[in-house]
Amino acid sequence: MTKLDPTKLKDWEIAELAEENMKPLYQLARDLGLAYGELLPMGEKLAKIDYAKVLERLRYAPTGRYVDVTAITPTPLGEGKTTTTIGLVQGLGKLGKRVCGTIRQPSGGPTFNIKGSAAGGGLSQCIPMVPFSIRLTGDIECVTNAHNLSMVALTSRMQHEANYDDAKLAKIGLRRLDIDPNNVQIKWAIDFCAQAMRNIVIGRGGKMDGVEMESGAQISVSSEVMAILAVSKDLADLRWRMAKIVVAYDKQGNPVTTRDLEVDGAMTAWMVDALNPNLVQTIEGQPILVHAGPFANISIGQSSIIADLVATRLNEYVVTESGFAADIGFEKFWNLKCRMSGLKPHAVVLVCTVRALKMHGGGPAVKPGAPLAPEYKQENLALLEKGCENLVAHIDIVRRSGIRPVVCINKFYTDTEAELKLVRSIAERAGAEAAVSDHWLRGGEGAIELAEKVAAIAQEEHEFEYLYSLNMPLRQRIELIATEIYGAKGVTYSEKALAKIKMLDAQPHIRSLGTCMVKTHLSLSHDPDLKGRPTGWELPIRDVMVYEGGGYVVPIAGDIKLMPGTASDPAFRRIDVDVKTGKVRGLF
Repeated sequence: MTKLDPTKLKDWEIAELAEENMKPLYQLARDLGLAYGELLPMGEKLAKIDYAKVLERLRYAPTGRYVDVTAITPTPLGEGKTTTTIGLVQGLGKLGKRVCGTIRQPSGGPTFNIKGSAAGGGLSQCIPMVPFSIRLTGDIECVTNAHNLSMVALTSRMQHEANYDDAKLAKIGLRRLDIDPNNVQIKWAIDFCAQAMRNIVIGRGGKMDGVEMESGAQISVSSEVMAILAVSKDLADLRWRMAKIVVAYDKQGNPVTTRDLEVDGAMTAWMVDALNPNLVQTIEGQPILVHAGPFANISIGQSSIIADLVATRLNEYVVTESGFAADIGFEKFWNLKCRMSGLKPHAVVLVCTVRALKMHGGGPAVKPGAPLAPEYKQENLALLEKGCENLVAHIDIVRRSGIRPVVCINKFYTDTEAELKLVRSIAERAGAEAAVSDHWLRGGEGAIELAEKVAAIAQEEHEFEYLYSLNMPLRQRIELIATEIYGAKGVTYSEKALAKIKMLDAQPHIRSLGTCMVKTHLSLSHDPDLKGRPTGWELPIRDVMVYEGGGYVVPIAGDIKLMPGTASDPAFRRIDVDVKTGKVRGLF
């Protein structure tokens, strides 16, 4: 095989060459510790795992050390969180540990838009890259179809109720739900960034074409169905949760659920196979479980609980990844996912880069396709030190959970020794461990220092505690997250949000749900233009939604949208297929 040199090869070229020597599925399964019948091949390079058989066989097995990877506030420069997750798995493998990664499935929206593939990068990638990045085994299509089936059930029911009297409805076994067309809680789902679909009108035409009303589309991975896939522990749990999805309210303000529409069973039917995690591998041959979707800014944004339960039963170490930065992804990992799974982390890795920290220090704007400004290529300690305020804020967030984080300084060739030393010093003064990692260039060998520090921290005793009690009122929780995690001086509420909170507080079963904040990922605040560690601002809550099936209430801050937009220079312009070989080219 040609030597894999990430300075000379694109990521998709490295992946394609690495796939020539990837482990056969059955060898990968044996190395992971799967028994006969627990591997479900999906072709030659992909497989699912029968989670139910694994968890039944290993129900009394001890669990491995559990490591979460999070990051500083994202910038257009990229911090390499998934690359670091894969690199850490490889590094722990170099130390002789039985290790597995659990990551999220890429959404078609970012893949064909700005971000491209989410398979990692350089010599720290998972393969096979193309099916990983495009469709995988069809889980997101299952989520999309299950979600849209609930909209079909809702809109058809509204049409029939508009056209039939109560006697005719009763004759076919239906009761009038009296759905309010102005209070529908969900939209149609599509797994692309389609801003033109955010706000549409449906039901145009005659009485056989539905009820005319405002609607729209949300990206599939923001669906409550995806959240349910992420947090369910088994099929019975998923079935129970699917029946609790609130799709609308009636004209008296009462919730209308998928159970009321009698569509919850059919939605579950779409999801049976999707409950089994997907198995891929790093380019160095360690197993990676891929399950559930991204977007921690508008959803829970975690790999699935099922994948983590399987992985922790089979391995000494499991490295998972939370979406975006510690204020969003780690906060939801900490207070939602861990509470639901019963697993607690033994270590947390906080990824940063010198270049990204310079941007948080006031460095020039970065535009896609334009050359990087000199500040990002040349030593600038003053800019870097200012930007480290963002790093310290995220260290403080992780430490608030009771875990001492390991800061991974994801090394770039332009970083100077003085810059790396400065970041390490600031991280250690803030109460974290720190390691410089060169996994993008050197794979597992480049991540050995990081792996050693993570393994050491994972052996320590931690007092891991949740930020809030489920008995705490919703407004108090929101204000606690805003002030202690984001650094806001307070919270403001729209009249709509206050009315929703009052309604929810009157329902004891709703008060016991978790809290899943929705806000921009580009700042600690609600304003994506505020970099670093902003102070003196207030968090505006404009609405509150209920994901009762997912198990949480969703306060929405600022102008965040559930459907991202496609940029002017999207990745799909460079993706093509070699018609002679059928191989996809141009994923990055």
